[in-house]
Amino acid sequence: MSQRIFHHPVLGSMEERTALQFQFNGAVYTAYEGETIAGALLAAGVRTLRVHEETGTPRGIYCNIGHCYECRVHVDGIPNVRACMTLVTEGMCVTAGSVLPTPLKKGGHAK
Repeated sequence: MSQRIFHHPVLGSMEERTALQFQFNGAVYTAYEGETIAGALLAAGVRTLRVHEETGTPRGIYCNIGHCYECRVHVDGIPNVRACMTLVTEGMCVTAGSVLPTPLKKGGHAK
């Protein structure tokens, strides 16, 4: 179910834009031309964009202006791309970050 706002009572109706298809973690989503990855996923109801590298706790959109880096995802194989600052392109493949080995912790992962 889309949570995208097409008509706002004060701002009016959204102008007609081209729909784009992209993938996030293997699922296909729709964005509109000029939308960021974070905006398109938020409109689709996706709240978790990655997990913390050590603890595995969920992370999502926090500041949405490019300062905090909480929305980092992998885009077409490139790691650490800020979803809130990156526009969706047709066929883009986005994946969430995952828990990484931590060599300084016993067993390689945080407990």
